Amino acid sequence: MADQPLVDRPIDPPPPVAADAETPADPPPENLYIGAINPRALTEAILGKKIDWSDPASTKIMTDTLETNYNELFDMKFNSPIFAGLKLDPNNMAVPAPREQMRILTPENRVTPSLGAIRNLGDLKTVGIDDLASVEVNHAVANNGKLTLSLEAPPVLNNKITNTSLTQKIFDIATTFGAGLQGPNVGWTLPGTTWRDMGTMLSTAADYDDPIQGSIADCWLISAMAAVAWADPYSIVHRNRPGSDVETDSINGIQFYSKPTGRNAPTKMIEVTDKTLVDNQSLRPPYSRCEDRGEIWPQVYEKAFAKWSTQDTTDQPNMTSLAYGDPGWAMAQINNKTAYYYYTDSSTPDQLWGIVRGNSVSYRTINPMTAWTYGSGPDYDGSNIVANHAYTILGWANRSGKEYIVLRNPWGYHEPHGLNTYQGLLQFFDSSFWLPIDMIKEDGVFALEAPSFKYYFAAMAVAK
Repeated sequence: MADQPLVDRPIDPPPPVAADAETPADPPPENLYIGAINPRALTEAILGKKIDWSDPASTKIMTDTLETNYNELFDMKFNSPIFAGLKLDPNNMAVPAPREQMRILTPENRVTPSLGAIRNLGDLKTVGIDDLASVEVNHAVANNGKLTLSLEAPPVLNNKITNTSLTQKIFDIATTFGAGLQGPNVGWTLPGTTWRDMGTMLSTAADYDDPIQGSIADCWLISAMAAVAWADPYSIVHRNRPGSDVETDSINGIQFYSKPTGRNAPTKMIEVTDKTLVDNQSLRPPYSRCEDRGEIWPQVYEKAFAKWSTQDTTDQPNMTSLAYGDPGWAMAQINNKTAYYYYTDSSTPDQLWGIVRGNSVSYRTINPMTAWTYGSGPDYDGSNIVANHAYTILGWANRSGKEYIVLRNPWGYHEPHGLNTYQGLLQFFDSSFWLPIDMIKEDGVFALEAPSFKYYFAAMAVAK
């Protein structure tokens, strides 16, 4: 029986089309490219070692490695490398950058010309600044008789990492153009990594805080996985059979369902082993990982989705194919429901809060929900809310007359703290107990006032 394949589950009949009685659902988007890379995971992948992120010096390590000021990391308008392979269109939406616009930074072209010969402003012509009158000044400070100006560097001096100018390593890890594809039906391996079995697939029911996003821009998928795990944890299941290879303990069968979206494939149960990518130096996964160090279900689900969506026949799918996507359809492809979309610009804050309430019981969502931000905005830098990024919606709260929407960043950290967020302990009803969530702890979970949610977020989706 060991060599018998797992069979597909019967497909449930589609639920009747329905929407909130007060707030009708909006048409599904045709092309959605939501995705922001976890900068901590990307930093570790670049350096090939684990960083102690509790150390205050770790922030400088990250900004130095990614060559971007901290506040400029989280908004696409600054061309941050966490949006590698994306660019903003005229409508402030993220779209993939064409391959011809991507540039690989080599050690040779990153050498900065000497500036020692510059003695006056006219000498700036030697480094490519010809028209001084039109040069944009980013920042100006006068102090103790000295005027310090910050100017946009000309191309000859601008060899920093950006969303379209990347080192070879980031290019391979984070973009769909990178190296590693070995040929049809042979399998794919990221340079510097090995496919290894590093733990147990799933020992208990899946937890919402298990999936942690890695160094690919698939927050759309990781937030969807967390949303399903939170609203219906027992739907995160897999069938298991012994493997025929002596090196393979078991084969996991994971079901995905065909939905009308760009990243799609026929409904099928995908068979994958427990082997996932691990960095050869740090022994850390370059892509998703599990908060519970003993389990690997997020990595295996991520791998299975890559195999399913690319229709790969090997056990080593191209993981970079997961860069950017649609969190609404991802939830439906996992739980076989229908995705409903609600754009924030056509709803009031109270309506948005009501949509979350309408999909919740005792403050927590019973239908998986996600939300995502705009490609750029005036206040993403410094707000600790990330542009073009997908979040899991966990539920709602009402404290002192204020309406809150509770969300989780799939990075497992980086949440806003301030006047528009709830500080304290929230409790959500589970089928057998009340589950407390600490809103002060840095774990990616926060409660945002409904008006602020409308301001920062572009849309939400529910799969029911």
